[in-house]
Amino acid sequence: MWKKSKVTEQTASGQADPGVHFHAGLSDCKVVIGEAAELECKLSNEDCKGMWYKNGEEIKSDEGITISKEGSFHRLKIQKVTEEYAGKYKFEADGRKTEALIVVEDPPRFDAEELEAFKKTVTVKRGHKAIYKLPFIGREPIKVQWYLDGEELSDEANIKLEHSDGSSRLILTKLQRKDSGEVKIKLKNEYGTIEALSQLIVLDKPTPPMGPLEIVDASSSVIEFKWRAPKDSGGCKIGNYILERQQIGRNTWKKVGPIGPEPTYRDTDVDHGRKYCYRIRVETELGTSEIMETEDIQAGTKAYPGPPSAPKVISAFKDCITLAWSPPANTGGTNILGYNLEKRKKGSNLWGLVNPSEEIIRAKGYAVKDVVEGMEYEFRVSAINTSGAGEFSTPSEFVFARDPKKAPGKVQDFKVTDSTYTTLSLSWNKPREIEGMKDEAKGYFVEIRPAESTEWDRCNSIPITMTSYTVKGLKSLAMYWVRVVATNDGGEGEAQELDTYILATPPPVRPRFTDAKIKSFMVVRAGNSARFNINFEASPWPDITWQKDGGRVSKKVTISNTEGQSQLLIPSAERTDTGIYTIILKNIVGQETFSIEIRVTDEPKSAGPVELDENVPGTVTISWSPSPDEKRDDRLHYMVTKRDSVKRQWHSIADRIFNNRFTACNIMPGREYQFRVYAKNDMGSSKPSESPKWFIPSKKGKCTCICVCMCERE
Repeated sequence: MWKKSKVTEQTASGQADPGVHFHAGLSDCKVVIGEAAELECKLSNEDCKGMWYKNGEEIKSDEGITISKEGSFHRLKIQKVTEEYAGKYKFEADGRKTEALIVVEDPPRFDAEELEAFKKTVTVKRGHKAIYKLPFIGREPIKVQWYLDGEELSDEANIKLEHSDGSSRLILTKLQRKDSGEVKIKLKNEYGTIEALSQLIVLDKPTPPMGPLEIVDASSSVIEFKWRAPKDSGGCKIGNYILERQQIGRNTWKKVGPIGPEPTYRDTDVDHGRKYCYRIRVETELGTSEIMETEDIQAGTKAYPGPPSAPKVISAFKDCITLAWSPPANTGGTNILGYNLEKRKKGSNLWGLVNPSEEIIRAKGYAVKDVVEGMEYEFRVSAINTSGAGEFSTPSEFVFARDPKKAPGKVQDFKVTDSTYTTLSLSWNKPREIEGMKDEAKGYFVEIRPAESTEWDRCNSIPITMTSYTVKGLKSLAMYWVRVVATNDGGEGEAQELDTYILATPPPVRPRFTDAKIKSFMVVRAGNSARFNINFEASPWPDITWQKDGGRVSKKVTISNTEGQSQLLIPSAERTDTGIYTIILKNIVGQETFSIEIRVTDEPKSAGPVELDENVPGTVTISWSPSPDEKRDDRLHYMVTKRDSVKRQWHSIADRIFNNRFTACNIMPGREYQFRVYAKNDMGSSKPSESPKWFIPSKKGKCTCICVCMCERE
């Protein structure tokens, strides 16, 4: 790590001098002990000389330090850094100075020759010990850790760790084959970490050979079989397999002897019909494995081969049909000697042998020339071993004895007729037919390829005869390439591909709301939930946004969007939730909006005190203070009721009053009146606010108003 030092440019008097100055000062440096270190600065004047200091004392060139000057560059080089070279260095010239630190680091390190020796693979035999030792240098304390196959080691019964200054030793005793692996030493101190790796191989005798046994031949005169090599050869090369043989029914085992390193054996000393069992061991330089014993193998049993594969038509002409097939999986324990081939005309129940009975077919194919032009045939084949002919294969596909047809051309007018998020409907017209050529299409294959793939997948395994098809199971909004291939007896024609990829999505539809009638106003009692559902259609799926009064909806509001529907839910609605709620649907085709006014209200609070006043004889003016809910509920109004001392029944004299005053007429002298004022809204009426009692004497005189009761307040 390098760091710029402090550069001081002052004269002896402390005043800045515009003369000589530093173009580049010294830089701090960190250096590993034993390596070289160099400090360099550059002055503005090549003729200026300077002096070097360490920790305030002047230093000059000696055996370990070289001081040099090249033009305006001044350098101090330490050839091989030791700890005593650490400190603060200063260069001073013409009253200017620059300083830097040399920090000497001493991380753990290995000697190169010792490290190369440590890296060499250590090979020991089972039960022996392995010793690893590696000297190191570095500033103490150094933490030393040993690992075997990634697992840290500690002192145990068979593990011993010895540490000393500058060295560490690992001793592994009574080693087993499973102890083989990577040995690692890791050193760490305050300056860094270092690791070294080696390999440990513990040799042991091999594990037994592995099955299952594969019988190559089991005829009347020979038994031949194979097996698999051992799972673990013990770290050594396999020298031999040692075999013993027992004839079933006898108690003795006959030593066959070492047979070499190949896991196969051919026994020619067998009697027809007898059964034999074999023991197999693996031999290496470290010993012999446990045995693997085979199952009983019979020499010369009557075991017929299984059926070959169904014959495949290679070519078909009016006078020759060429076929090929694969040998049976079950050979019956012996080699396949040849095959019999049979043919049958379509509509017939009779099979006829193609090859002469005394001449079996040696190859795995045959050219059938005994055919009649225009006839349709199928074929089957059976395998033959020393026991005889086995089971026939499944028949081939029917094939005409005629010269091959020409494959059809490309389909015409290939297009997409409909699409959804998971399906794609296609249509096309038949390929154009060439006059005189038998190239009429008999069917079609539809193939599809995801945009990110290079492989075409066939949608239908059997050719379809219709000129339309619906591909299903697509991924929503995924991109696909699509093509159609026409086919006939002459083969498959050239594929017709759409010019561009198809997006798995319905055709574009501008957003629109589908409900026949949508209410645009909703009243909700405070404390209840407000729920509004609206149905729509759009393609592709639109961005759905809800707003309240042109801004964001409250965090308490829940918006749920499903296929073709959006729901707004306000749980425990409050009066502050009142407002105009707007849904905005937007996709690539267009945008649609709808607004609903949601009014959250409750039974209003009562009006304030009621006052009575006579402005005109025979009337009384009732006035009251507004209900506290009047400002936030523009549908709030008032109703006034009246009773007098004669009728004693309350009855309404005015309703839907949108101010705070009403004048009652026909007020008769000599009767006592009382009035009530109710605040009303969509949720109901408040408790009444009652007026004082009002009385005008029959005789002329001064009116007296007697207050009997106070107005009710909530």
